[in-house]
Order: sequence, then structure tokens, then C-alpha cells
Amino acid sequence: MIQRIQTIWTFLAVLAAVFLFITGQDVIISEGLPVLDSACVVLVLIGLLSVFSYKNRKRQILLNNISIIINALLVGVLIYWLLNLSGGIQFPEKGIEPIFPFIAMICLFIANIYIKKDERLVKSVDRLR
Repeated sequence: MIQRIQTIWTFLAVLAAVFLFITGQDVIISEGLPVLDSACVVLVLIGLLSVFSYKNRKRQILLNNISIIINALLVGVLIYWLLNLSGGIQFPEKGIEPIFPFIAMICLFIANIYIKKDERLVKSVDRLR
């Protein structure tokens, strides 16, 4: 069902990807490729697909795990970008871009916990029949 708690957590991860897209406009990782923009679009699409595939919990877990992997890669790329900027690493002067994929990873991990809990509940009810 779409009103479950895991939908809220997954939607929060989608919002984190949207905020990363908005705040990451000044991030230039490679000159020709919009790596951050395309990764954010992929994360939003995977998140929305996960939200609307509530009847197939295994697919939801798979999509959330793919999204967690993409977010972990984004955290690494953004930290690499921060370390290569001139002036060292002083967060008030630079940006908060690595925070959003980290928040999304936490939200997706919590969503997976609740999805697995629902899966166990459905299996236990099927055993009683």
C-alpha cells in the first residue's frame, strides 16, 4: 500500500536527491559530463519506481539497494570533489552536497527494514491459513 511507512522513507530519499540536484549546480566533476545531474535524475526515477511498486516488495528492496549503491558512489565522488577544491576542507565555505546522498542512504536503509518487516508479516499470515 502506498501509505505505508516505507513509502515515506523512500520519498524522503527522493527529496534528498532533488535537493542535491538543486544545490549541486556548482559542482563540476568532469568538464563534459553532467555526472551529478544525471545521477540525481536516475535516483529520482528509481525512487519513484520503488514507491509505486508497493505490491512487489522484493523489487522495492532491489531498487532501494541499487539507489543506496548509487548514493554511496555519489558521496565518494562529492568528497573527492571537496578535497580537490582549493583552500582545504572548510564546510561553511564550500557546500553541503555530500550530506544529501548520505541522508538518502539512511532513509533507504530504514525503508528496507520496514519492507522486510512487512514481508515477514505477510509470510506469517500465509502460514496461518
